[in-house]
Amino acid sequence: MKLELKIMIMIAVSVTHFSCQENARVKVNDGKHKTPVSVHSVLTEDPDQVLVIAHRGDWRHAPENSLQALQNCITMGVDMVEIDVRLTKDSIPILMHDSTLNRTTTGKGNVSDWTLQELKTLYLKNGANHATHHRIPTLEEALHVAKDQILLNLDKCYAYFDVIYPILKKTNTTDQVLMKGTVSLKEVLSDFGPYLNEVNFMPVIHLKEENAPQKLAAYLNDASPPPAIEFVFSDLESPIIQQFKAIHNAGTRVWVNSLWESLNAGYEDDIAVQYTDSIYGWYLKNHVSMIQTDRPRLLLEYIHSKQ
Repeated sequence: MKLELKIMIMIAVSVTHFSCQENARVKVNDGKHKTPVSVHSVLTEDPDQVLVIAHRGDWRHAPENSLQALQNCITMGVDMVEIDVRLTKDSIPILMHDSTLNRTTTGKGNVSDWTLQELKTLYLKNGANHATHHRIPTLEEALHVAKDQILLNLDKCYAYFDVIYPILKKTNTTDQVLMKGTVSLKEVLSDFGPYLNEVNFMPVIHLKEENAPQKLAAYLNDASPPPAIEFVFSDLESPIIQQFKAIHNAGTRVWVNSLWESLNAGYEDDIAVQYTDSIYGWYLKNHVSMIQTDRPRLLLEYIHSKQ
């Protein structure tokens, strides 16, 4: 991040305040979802509720993409968990961010070179690179934990959704899952056409791309606009950022990642630890109503404080 932008964000902590009217629109999940939980109900029942999405689960207190990391988020009252899905050698979807096992497990090599039975002999590592007692979960196991409890955003698996879909049907969780991808509307209609009546899809738009305005317009002008759009930006130069309020008011939620600076122009989680109001307050002020975070508890506490 540019030094001047960091300084501006840090100084803003002393001057960033929102009116009572602005605070009144800030709502958060109370941890007591109605059942069954569905993407449609959670995203549309109360459009002004700010939804918290935990990146790879509660990975600061359990291994990332583990069942415990997922369960922690349910207990915490998080609205959605982003999980990553890879295929084993025998085409079983498991939860794993990397294409290799090296960083997050006690194994080595490519995920795709191991069968599920072989992978189940390994242990997941925690954030300090130490082995834990947690095993690598299958997607089906995660769906059973999440069922009627929390929404799931599935990443890394656009190309083999045809393998995942039968598992969603088997567990009756098609309406709890939000898929995503960087493809155009034309491509998603071609790739996901048979599934779009049952599974929600969210486009990801990088604002630095030359075709970002055209890509956005195509999705918003479609007969069935997406329930949410994820925006990625490393600076605040794009005029699309000024359209967030209009996009939100038209019924499509605005998703931004607060994970690290290249995704959000510097309004990132690690700075929020010290300058919470200046960072997370920017999201609320700019009508971002879905925030994917690496610090779900901090973000939940902040949003609660604005009610």
